Amino acid sequence: MKTIRLDIDDSIFDKVMYFLNHLPKKDVKVNIEESQKEPKHRKLMALSIKTKGFKFDREEAHAR
Repeated sequence: MKTIRLDIDDSIFDKVMYFLNHLPKKDVKVNIEESQKEPKHRKLMALSIKTKGFKFDREEAHAR
Protein backbone atom coordinates (compact mmCIF):
# COMPACT_ATOMS: atom_id res chain seq x y z
CA MET A 1 0.00 0.00 0.00
CA LYS A 2 1.02 3.61 -0.54
CA THR A 3 0.10 6.70 1.46
CA ILE A 4 -1.29 9.97 0.15
CA ARG A 5 -1.72 13.07 2.30
CA LEU A 6 -4.25 15.63 1.11
CA ASP A 7 -5.05 19.08 2.46
CA ILE A 8 -8.68 19.55 1.49
CA ASP A 9 -10.76 22.69 1.89
CA ASP A 10 -13.96 22.29 3.89
CA SER A 11 -16.02 23.33 0.86
CA ILE A 12 -15.16 20.13 -1.07
CA PHE A 13 -14.37 17.74 1.78
CA ASP A 14 -17.76 15.98 1.52
CA LYS A 15 -17.29 15.35 -2.21
CA VAL A 16 -13.84 13.87 -1.73
CA MET A 17 -15.08 11.65 1.10
CA TYR A 18 -18.01 10.50 -1.05
CA PHE A 19 -15.55 9.43 -3.74
CA LEU A 20 -13.20 7.69 -1.29
CA ASN A 21 -16.04 5.86 0.44
CA HIS A 22 -17.13 4.35 -2.87
CA LEU A 23 -13.76 2.74 -3.54
CA PRO A 24 -13.32 -0.93 -2.56
CA LYS A 25 -12.97 -1.16 1.23
CA LYS A 26 -10.38 -3.94 1.04
CA ASP A 27 -8.12 -1.81 -1.18
CA VAL A 28 -8.46 1.62 0.44
CA LYS A 29 -8.11 2.61 4.08
CA VAL A 30 -9.16 6.19 4.91
CA ASN A 31 -7.64 7.95 7.93
CA ILE A 32 -8.90 11.44 8.71
CA GLU A 33 -6.72 13.80 10.74
CA GLU A 34 -8.29 17.01 11.91
CA SER A 35 -5.97 19.89 11.17
CA GLN A 36 -4.74 21.77 14.17
CA LYS A 37 -5.52 25.40 13.77
CA GLU A 38 -2.59 27.63 14.47
CA PRO A 39 -3.28 29.94 17.37
CA LYS A 40 -3.94 33.48 16.30
CA HIS A 41 -1.56 36.06 17.64
CA ARG A 42 -3.20 38.02 20.37
CA LYS A 43 -2.36 41.56 21.26
CA LEU A 44 -1.20 41.71 24.84
CA MET A 45 -2.84 44.37 26.92
CA ALA A 46 -1.12 45.91 29.93
CA LEU A 47 -2.90 45.79 33.25
CA SER A 48 -2.42 48.64 35.66
CA ILE A 49 -3.22 48.11 39.32
CA LYS A 50 -3.11 51.02 41.70
CA THR A 51 -1.17 49.86 44.76
CA LYS A 52 -0.83 53.18 46.52
CA GLY A 53 -3.29 52.16 49.26
CA PHE A 54 -1.64 48.79 49.93
CA LYS A 55 1.03 48.39 52.58
CA PHE A 56 3.03 45.17 52.87
CA ASP A 57 5.93 44.45 55.09
CA ARG A 58 8.84 42.33 53.88
CA GLU A 59 7.76 39.13 55.71
CA GLU A 60 4.24 39.30 54.36
CA ALA A 61 5.52 39.83 50.83
CA HIS A 62 7.80 36.77 51.11
CA ALA A 63 4.91 34.67 52.45
CA ARG A 64 3.01 35.24 49.22
